[in-house]
Amino acid sequence: MILGFMAGPWQIVICIIVIALLFGGKKIPELARALGKAKGEFSKGLKEGEKEDELPSKEEPKQVEA
Repeated sequence: MILGFMAGPWQIVICIIVIALLFGGKKIPELARALGKAKGEFSKGLKEGEKEDELPSKEEPKQVEA
């Protein structure tokens, strides 16, 4: 799946051409690099969140008196 829908080869080619026209040849590598860094940061955040979920809490739960 690409971009949330099933795209055929012609749709992919058209998307690449439109992106090239919008951003130009020099900006595409910068855009790809930024997307790669963002993906890495997102994955890192997910892993850190999983680690936090696995660690036991240092604080004991407070009991509420009614």
